Amino acid sequence: MNVERGGKSGRQETTAELGTSERTFQVLVDSITDYAIFMLDSQGHVANWNSGAERIKGYTRTEIIGEHFSRFYTEEDRLAGVPDQALATARSKGRFEQENWRVRKDGTRFWAYVVIDAIRDEHGRVVGFAKVTRDMTKHRFLEERLRQSQKMDALGQLTGGIAHDFNNLLTVIVGSLDILSRWMSAPQPAPLTARVTRAMAAAKDSARRASILTRRLLAFSRQQPLQPETIDLNRLIYGLADMLRCTLGEQVTIKTRLSFDTGLVDADPLELENALLNLAVNARDAMPDGGELTIETANADDRGMAGDPGDDTDAQYVLIAVTDTGIGMDQQTLARAFDPFFTTKETGHGTGLGLSQVYGFVEQSGGHVRIDSQLGVGTTVQIFLPRSQEDTRKPELQHEDVVDKEQSGSESILVVEDDDAIRTYIIDGLRELGYHALEAPNAGAALEILDRQPNMHLLLTDIGLPGAMNGRQLSDEARQRRPGLKVLLTTGYTRDAIVRASRLERGVALLIKPFTFSDLTTKVRALLDA
Repeated sequence: MNVERGGKSGRQETTAELGTSERTFQVLVDSITDYAIFMLDSQGHVANWNSGAERIKGYTRTEIIGEHFSRFYTEEDRLAGVPDQALATARSKGRFEQENWRVRKDGTRFWAYVVIDAIRDEHGRVVGFAKVTRDMTKHRFLEERLRQSQKMDALGQLTGGIAHDFNNLLTVIVGSLDILSRWMSAPQPAPLTARVTRAMAAAKDSARRASILTRRLLAFSRQQPLQPETIDLNRLIYGLADMLRCTLGEQVTIKTRLSFDTGLVDADPLELENALLNLAVNARDAMPDGGELTIETANADDRGMAGDPGDDTDAQYVLIAVTDTGIGMDQQTLARAFDPFFTTKETGHGTGLGLSQVYGFVEQSGGHVRIDSQLGVGTTVQIFLPRSQEDTRKPELQHEDVVDKEQSGSESILVVEDDDAIRTYIIDGLRELGYHALEAPNAGAALEILDRQPNMHLLLTDIGLPGAMNGRQLSDEARQRRPGLKVLLTTGYTRDAIVRASRLERGVALLIKPFTFSDLTTKVRALLDA
């Protein structure tokens, strides 16, 4: 009997200890004020409530016990069924985790980090949910301020780099024009001197470099209008290799490892060549004493893994890897490799836009870039471009032929451009070559001219026009009124051109600013003759 009484007393003591432990745990949970900790039943109704929940959400225990937890969600989330989706996820996967807006009792919103864990009985059935919510509004505000500060720092660096490079280019252009102006204003016509010839060449070269700088900036920001074609990468690299050997010099050995079954890609061939040239020049600069540059191609899956030769089952990308045996980069440099105007080269030996241009071009083309580098070992840049669905291979890489001579004609051309200087430049040149050129500063004036002139052969319009109708819309309206009218769109940055350039209909072409007069007349003549 003594043993039985002792056993019963032991069980009572254990039960009492468990009750004390539960009460202590409840006191502990209730004393936490930084987190809302509460339970839901299996249908999502609030079963208990700690002081942290009352502080964060504003409801007392008596107000909220038995109410459905969906009242903490925003109206738009409730209408979208987000609360039910949260419980369904917790029920099927054991946990639901999210950061989003939630609503307090007074209607104000706060940014919440939420975790919902499913509670199961001994048979594995969900009997309720444990829910923890933390108010992250202040933390989110501080993160936003930090991101804004970082954006402003990047903008300051970008602006400073642009100002530095463009001021250098403008100095040459303005100085060269001053020399030409003084030569032309001499009392008596003077013969063309070597200095004047150099000035003209310097101005033209600086303008060309400014154009390249602008294109790199647009490529970095993914606003460069691209003109994609279906490309055989192996063929493109074979053609580029000879030029690279001349560009990089004899100290750099170039090797190619091109997979025989590499798929086709849809990309702008000129921008891709420019990207590979940038990588090759960077590699050369990283090998001051010479070294080895290897260019490889292969099919790759969506994880970026190269496939086995002959196995294309999961190959969604085509990989181009450019590897050098140079000095490599440390982790700090590697982290900033894609930043615009960031360069480890001495002043005057690079703009720092090479890798950022590569990054922008590849991202805009639907691909991605990776860099792997080790100090003293070298660097590998991997470019992943989406594999084309096109099966047939072109007999040769298609490039637009460059025609140096200006091509004349007698057709009627309507030039629509809001910049007076550019419009005058185009009009004067076209008329000089024999074209019947008319002009308009906006879409409304252009449509009036079209209605009056029945024999218009070509509409040449800038996309970025003032007013309610831009150049693209003008093109659509003009071709509705005049089916078969040829259209040449010009642009330097417009987003609409980026979206539309790859699917321009027959009889419509795109010319990117800045352009030479030879570029213009070649495009015009090709359109008219098509």
